[in-house]
Amino acid sequence: MAKIKIVTDSSITIEPEVVKDLDITIVPLSVMVDGVVYSDSDLKEGEFLRLMKESKNLPKTSQPPVGVFAEVFETLAETADHIIAIHMSHALSGTIEAARQGATLANADVTIIDSSFTDQALKFQVVEAAKLAKDGAELDEILQRIEEVKEKSELYIGVSTLENLVKGGRIGRVTGLISSLLNIRVVMQMKNHQLQTIVKGRGDKTFKKWLNELEDKLTNVDIEEIGISYAGTPAYATEMKERLQKFVEKSISVLETGSIIQTHTGENAWAILIRYR
Repeated sequence: MAKIKIVTDSSITIEPEVVKDLDITIVPLSVMVDGVVYSDSDLKEGEFLRLMKESKNLPKTSQPPVGVFAEVFETLAETADHIIAIHMSHALSGTIEAARQGATLANADVTIIDSSFTDQALKFQVVEAAKLAKDGAELDEILQRIEEVKEKSELYIGVSTLENLVKGGRIGRVTGLISSLLNIRVVMQMKNHQLQTIVKGRGDKTFKKWLNELEDKLTNVDIEEIGISYAGTPAYATEMKERLQKFVEKSISVLETGSIIQTHTGENAWAILIRYR
């Protein structure tokens, strides 16, 4: 029976106890705030938002170096026959390319997978793979299951401010200024590696109206699990959990997302991640 190890990156939003129980290896990205570089894994809950508020410039995120991946893979290969590395979408970061390059340098048998997502939608795939690996499943079975989970997952994100997207060059400054003046809220869905705007409007009522529509959509649909992530205070995320819990047996995980995602979403953003059966 082959021993298989699971690797991912720190854009994943996941409970620490799950990481420990399933022996998941997380390679951290880094973020630079006013010239100081922090490892994503070292920043505690709420700490990054404080640093970002105090910063004069938008923090800069950086993928793990190729050499770090090579070292991680070689270390794991000492006790594993194969390694599966599942990473955030290539459209969001160069992390997966760094992992591929690291795999070519390492004396290890590595399969690299683009999750097409990030955050808890990445977690869905990683956890499922790690559970199967822990139970002694074969490589092909695990890879097939990852694809099945990927195909049945959806990621929605709500953004309360476009300031960080403007600073990061992802939208035009004029668009960002107008949106700020009009108190615009935006809901996007990640499809085919791209964030696509599905709803935009003024004020928090935009989010509430969309959530009503989501509830209608989920009625009579078979759902395996739901995750909710947030940047800032968890109040609205908790409200969403109370409204969505009735659609799924498993308790909904409400978790603060990490600094890599918060850099681009800004404060008071949220994500709903859905995995269908």
